[in-house]
Amino acid sequence: MFRAARPDDLAQIIRLYRQLNPDDPVLDDDSAAAVFRQILGSPGLHLFVLELDGAVVASTYLNVIPNLSRSASPYAVIENVVVEESRRGTGLGRQIMADTLQAAWDAGCYKAMLMTGSRNPATHGFYRACGFSPDVKTAYLARPPA
Repeated sequence: MFRAARPDDLAQIIRLYRQLNPDDPVLDDDSAAAVFRQILGSPGLHLFVLELDGAVVASTYLNVIPNLSRSASPYAVIENVVVEESRRGTGLGRQIMADTLQAAWDAGCYKAMLMTGSRNPATHGFYRACGFSPDVKTAYLARPPA
C-alpha cells in the first residue's frame, strides 16, 4: 500500500535510510523525531512509504515547490528513494516511483527531478525505466565549505 508516512513510521524509515546511506551519522531519537514532525507538518513536503504485510519496505520524499515561471506551475524534486535491500528487483521501486510521480502530477507539477550519486548502471537504468531522462538538463551540486 502506497501512503503518506505517519508518525509511527519513523523507526522503519530510519532503518531504510541506513541502507541508503550506511555511513551517515546516527541521529539521536529526539533530533530525528523533531525533523520528522517538521517534515510531516510542512505543506509541499511529502514523505511516502510503501507498506507490505505491515512493514515499510520502500520510501520516497517528494518536495512540491511553488514557482512563478511555467504559468506558476510548481515543480517537484524527489529525494531519498530507497527499497528494502532484500526486496530490491521485485518491482517495488517502480511501484513507489510511479505513485510518487502521480502525486507530483496530481499536485500540478510541470516536471519532476531527481539526482543520484550512484555510478551503478542498473540504478540509472531503473530511473530511465521510471520515465526520467538524463539528457534534458544538467545537474550541479554545491556543498558548504569544510
